[in-house]
Amino acid sequence: MNTTAVDTAHPAPREFFVRVEEPPRNGTLLGFWIYLMSDCFIFASLFACNAVLGTEYAGGPTAAEVFDLPGLAVNTALLLVSSVVFGFAMLEMARRRKGAMLGWLAVAGLLAAAFVGLEIREFLIMTAEGAGPGRSAFLSSFFTLVATHGLHVTLGILWLIVLMVQSIRFGLNEANVRRLRCLSMFWHFLDLVWVGVFSYVYLIGVLR
Repeated sequence: MNTTAVDTAHPAPREFFVRVEEPPRNGTLLGFWIYLMSDCFIFASLFACNAVLGTEYAGGPTAAEVFDLPGLAVNTALLLVSSVVFGFAMLEMARRRKGAMLGWLAVAGLLAAAFVGLEIREFLIMTAEGAGPGRSAFLSSFFTLVATHGLHVTLGILWLIVLMVQSIRFGLNEANVRRLRCLSMFWHFLDLVWVGVFSYVYLIGVLR
């Protein structure tokens, strides 16, 4: 029986081996940008629903009767300041100062949590006064849009906590830096959406 011996003295040429390409390092950021674009479509649809149904009160309370603009201004300031604070955290990350970064992230998370708490309080007060989401098409569209944004902020806070724990355990390695940059984009994106909510849903809604 003939057998083929393996020639160990003369290894195969370099061209014989297949080189495995590493995935592009910016692939995560590109994928996250695609996710943000899909989120834009979701919020655009909810804004469109509110534009159509914003004056369908069905004999119920109007926007001017249920919205507390001074309280909403405070809530808006909390979210905007949290975005600025998150920017400070990213600057500290670039300087590789983990302790300062974690401190700013904690402040940003607390401000965002206060925002969500005041938003829940607003929902409870409106529902207790008979202005719940089932009262009219206007209120249904309002609750859906604002609650969707609030859910995103809540998920962002949970994500922030996870990344803070990972940064404490593993430091500012390449993976954690990439994840923090993605969260930063998400955080600022939610602020931009809220500016639209406050300007169009609340301010223009009161003037309708």
